Amino acid sequence: MILLDQNARPVIGHRGNRAHAPENTLESLQEAVVLGVDAVEFDVQVSSDGVLLLMHDLTIDRTTSGSGAVATQTFATLRAHDAGARFTVDGGRSFPWRDRGVVIPSFDDVVEALPSTLPLIVELKTPAASAALLAAITRHGLQKRVIVAGFESASTQPLRGQGFALGASTPDVARLLWPSLLRRRIPSPWYQALCIPPTYNGVPLPISAIARAVRHARVVTHVWTVNDAVKATQLWSHGVQGIISDDPATILAARAGAAFF
Repeated sequence: MILLDQNARPVIGHRGNRAHAPENTLESLQEAVVLGVDAVEFDVQVSSDGVLLLMHDLTIDRTTSGSGAVATQTFATLRAHDAGARFTVDGGRSFPWRDRGVVIPSFDDVVEALPSTLPLIVELKTPAASAALLAAITRHGLQKRVIVAGFESASTQPLRGQGFALGASTPDVARLLWPSLLRRRIPSPWYQALCIPPTYNGVPLPISAIARAVRHARVVTHVWTVNDAVKATQLWSHGVQGIISDDPATILAARAGAAFF
């Protein structure tokens, strides 16, 4: 899989084509596919009736016409809201996706609609979704084309040894900082990928040192969220594999023109 290839430079659509379409919707993910991304990234949670669905925040207030916590509402209730209602690119002067029938998709909706070979990075937003995600990966036979990540160790702990790639948690990444800066050998970890930001709480991370250190442990590094072509090219030159972007068209163009390819 390209997402685990240390010699690859995949461009990954962050929540789809998030700069141009409502995040974590089927419409956004399909736009990213049309652009030619190598993979897509999206977030999952579970509804009160146990349906695995796409949503970043613990509530639906920011991205839909509704309100309230994901975990306290049934999937039918969540799906009744307009998932394109709040999307804007001009500070709220216009809402081009409002009333166009965009809904919160289930995980099954997404897998069945996207190309059957498309690699996926799935971000667990809550440990409560881990069991449902494991069942869905097994049901759809996604083991060879998925990386599952989560900020909390509790999210991915139950998924270890299940036959698919996992991403490091935030505490795991924190434990890499000093060894990578001191160029110490990283013992073989339980995870196969890092999905990390360029900065954490406003402090720049030593991305090149981390990428170099984990490469020896056969772990790939994917960085989010990068929407600037120059920054993406710099990260690739520093040993990063994947670029996770809200604006994948810009990053695909940067890769096509990069001198080191």
